Amino acid sequence: MSSAGEGLSRPLPEQVRLNVVDLAAQVLGSMPAVAVPAPLRGIAKFDPRKRAKLGGAPIAAQLENDKEFREAVAESVAKGWPELAASLAEGNVPPAADPVLVAAAAYLTRPPGWAEMVETARADLEQSAVAAEGSAQEQTVARLREQLAAQKSAAKDEAERLREQLRAARAENSDLRRKLHDARERLKAADQRAAEMAQAADEARMAASVAGSAGESELRRLKERLADAERHLEASRRAAREGRSIEDARIRVLLDALQDASAGLRRELALPTTISRPADSVAAVAPGAPNVRGVPARALADDDPQLLDQLLALPQVHLIIDGYNVTKTGYGTLTLADQRNRLMTGLGGLAAQTRVEVTVVFDGAELNAPVQVVAPRGVRVMFSAPGEIADDLIRQLVRAEPQGRAIAVVSSDREVAESVRRMGARPVSSALLLRRLGRA
Repeated sequence: MSSAGEGLSRPLPEQVRLNVVDLAAQVLGSMPAVAVPAPLRGIAKFDPRKRAKLGGAPIAAQLENDKEFREAVAESVAKGWPELAASLAEGNVPPAADPVLVAAAAYLTRPPGWAEMVETARADLEQSAVAAEGSAQEQTVARLREQLAAQKSAAKDEAERLREQLRAARAENSDLRRKLHDARERLKAADQRAAEMAQAADEARMAASVAGSAGESELRRLKERLADAERHLEASRRAAREGRSIEDARIRVLLDALQDASAGLRRELALPTTISRPADSVAAVAPGAPNVRGVPARALADDDPQLLDQLLALPQVHLIIDGYNVTKTGYGTLTLADQRNRLMTGLGGLAAQTRVEVTVVFDGAELNAPVQVVAPRGVRVMFSAPGEIADDLIRQLVRAEPQGRAIAVVSSDREVAESVRRMGARPVSSALLLRRLGRA
C-alpha cells in the first residue's frame, strides 16, 4: 500500500465517502478493542446498523488522518475483492467495475495514481448523474404532457357543459320572455278594468250628487239608461245569434262527416248560418281538433309515409298547417314571401285533388304591415294577431271543431304536436306534407 505523497484536491464524492465509511464501520466492529483508535472506541460499541450512520464523520476523519486504521480497512478490502485490489495495484481499472467501488478501494489501498482513479470515478458518477437527471426530465416532460392532455380534455368537457347550460339558459330566457309578455297583457287588461270601475264609481258619485235635481233631468237620465239597455239587449241578441250560428256549423260538420262515412257522399246541408265552417269563427289577422277520439289512421307512426294519405281519405277531415314550420323545413333559404307563395301553390293542387278543408296558419306577430297572400281555392289562410303566436291560433282552430270530426295538424314543433294530440287531433310532421306536395 502506498500513499506516494498523493492527495485529493477535492473531497471524496458523497457516494464514495458513504461506501468508505460503511466499509470502515464493518471493520471497526471486528477489530480487537485494543486496536480500535481512541476516537472511535465509543462508536465501535454502537449497533452495526447505526455505526456508519451516527459515526460517519468521525470515521471519515480517522481514515483521512490515521494511516494504520486506513490500512486495516484496506486489508479487509483486499481480502474481499482481491482481483480489484490487484488490478488497482498494477495501475489498471477494470472496465466493468463499479465506479463507486473502484474509488473507495483506490482511496483505501492507495495504489500509484489513486487520486486520478478517484477523479475518474468522480467524472463517471457525475456523467451518470447527468444522464439520470436527463431521463428524469424526460419522464417529467412526458408526465406534464399527459397532464396537459388531461387538462385539455377536462377543459373541453367543461366547455361543452357550459354550452349546454347556455342553451338551457337561453331556452329558459325565451320562456320567461313569453311569460312576461302574457303577464304584461294581463296587467294591462287589469288596469283597464280598474280604470273602467273607477270611472263607473265616479259616475255613481256624480249620479248621487244630482239625485235631487229636477224631474226633467231625471227623466232624461232614465231615457239614456233605457237607450243603453236597448243597445245592450241588441248586442246580447246579436251575440246569441252568432253563438247559434257557430253551434249550427259544428252540428252541420258533424252531420257531414257521419253522412260521408256511411254513404260516401260529399255534400252540404245548407243550414241557415252566417259561418260556413267552425274554423271561420276563430279570430285572426286576415291576409286577406277536434276532440277527435278516433283519428288513428290504422295506428300508423307519426313518420309513416302512408299516414297523411290515410288521413286525407277520412270523411270531412280538416287539415290545419303550421305554415312557417313547413316552409322553413322544406325551403328555408327563400324569402318569407317566396316561401308562402310556394306553399300556396302546392296546397292549391292538394285541395283540388282531395277536396278537404285546408287551413294554413302563419305567425303574424312580427309583421309591420299587412301581407298580401293569394289563397288558392279551397285553402283558408290566417295570420296570428299581435301578441299571439301561430301555435296558439292552431290550438284555437282545433278547439273550435266539434267532437268527433277528424283533424290533422301539420307541424314538426313537438310542443304543438303534443298539445293537439291531447285535444284529440292527429299530429303530422312537416316532412310528410312536403313529400306529399312533391308527389303532386
